[in-house]
Amino acid sequence: MNVHFVSLGCPKNRVDTEVMLGHTEEAGHQLVAAPETAEVIVVNTCGFIGEAKQESIDAILEMARHKQAGTCKRLVVAGCLSQRYPKELAAEMPEVDQFLGTDEVGAIAKAISGNIARLSVVDTPAYLYDDAAPRRRSQAPHSAYVKIAEGCDRPCAFCIIPKLRGPQRSRAPESVVREARELAAGGTREICLVAQDLTTYGTDLPDADSANAPRLATLLRALAGIEALGWIRLHYAYPTACTDELLDVIGGETRVAKYLDVPIQHVDSGVLKAMRRGYGERQVRDLVARFRQRVPNGTFRTTFIAGHPGETDAAFQSLCDFVREADLDHVGIFNFSREEGTVSGMLPKRVPQKEIDARRRELLRIQREVSKKKLRAMRDRTLRVLVEGASDESEYLLMGRHEGQAPEIDGQVYLSLSPDASAPAAGTFVAARVTHSAEYDLAAEIIN
Repeated sequence: MNVHFVSLGCPKNRVDTEVMLGHTEEAGHQLVAAPETAEVIVVNTCGFIGEAKQESIDAILEMARHKQAGTCKRLVVAGCLSQRYPKELAAEMPEVDQFLGTDEVGAIAKAISGNIARLSVVDTPAYLYDDAAPRRRSQAPHSAYVKIAEGCDRPCAFCIIPKLRGPQRSRAPESVVREARELAAGGTREICLVAQDLTTYGTDLPDADSANAPRLATLLRALAGIEALGWIRLHYAYPTACTDELLDVIGGETRVAKYLDVPIQHVDSGVLKAMRRGYGERQVRDLVARFRQRVPNGTFRTTFIAGHPGETDAAFQSLCDFVREADLDHVGIFNFSREEGTVSGMLPKRVPQKEIDARRRELLRIQREVSKKKLRAMRDRTLRVLVEGASDESEYLLMGRHEGQAPEIDGQVYLSLSPDASAPAAGTFVAARVTHSAEYDLAAEIIN
């Protein structure tokens, strides 16, 4: 049958979608880009916070219209939203033929054929893909996400992920290296390692307490031996688990990007305690200082939550001061989302929504000025840039990213191309001199 996929949410969810794409093709079905031509539509949903849930519901309802107006005969809803609200969705959405939870990635072919129960969601997910799983890439071949672990054991008060994804479970290091080698052999030059918490990688594997137990630092050293790779990028490290050994590997291994994504969430010790993060302001400042010391010219990305219950005016001001002082490279701001089933959702001293919105805008304003200043300082520098492809702006421009820019979230480098020059192919590394800067993007001219 002709099958169309819609993938929502984070890169970890995208990996699941790509594995489902692989299972679908392996079962003999044809993948199609247009939902109007599909006999089966699969929506892989996100159910993390309110905005993501609404986006998922809207996508399901939009795809459901093709059952009346198009060729679609079967609608399958998979992923985190199904895992979180299986019975409620089944009762309220009769137009959906199958609901799959996060544990049922490998069952997608049965769902497409209708050979599975309408509601297929286990209470505690245990699925973990490996290098043997069929996976069909859905993004540019030169960059790929590799999920090295699934689930989470941390008790953060605001987070529902452990209930959606189950407990921590790590892939064998040999499996990760085999997948990375296969990707590199197929033209991938950048791999982005993802997990709910990269820094607990290996703690659940056999002999986890032994001296030779697999850890993120040792995995990175093994991956750094793959010569065809240019960048190995880290996403979602936990602040208290960023050891000096890990930072030294990031700073010292040539193929490991000098880049670290650490969701700090706040800097005020009182708010962090209410969040159940297990650290305070001192540890946050120490982490940033250690990163700057051990990863010279490294890029530090983080996210903060605005308006968590108990965030007083003074606590918010401390966060504003920190964003001004810490000179962070990339900052994302999320509004606090009151989620049922979380500890934070039951806490008193809630911040009014209007105030939450205002605080988020203020933090973004502060970081915008920091970013403009930092990018302005990069003018006339020569950067190694990974070419992404043609720009929508002009036939004489290409788009690319330097080492401090992760795909889809951190901005771009617009590369100028002289009229008589041939354009380097996507996936090529070039040297480029920065000529202009904006709030989040750079312009540069290719020199080699």
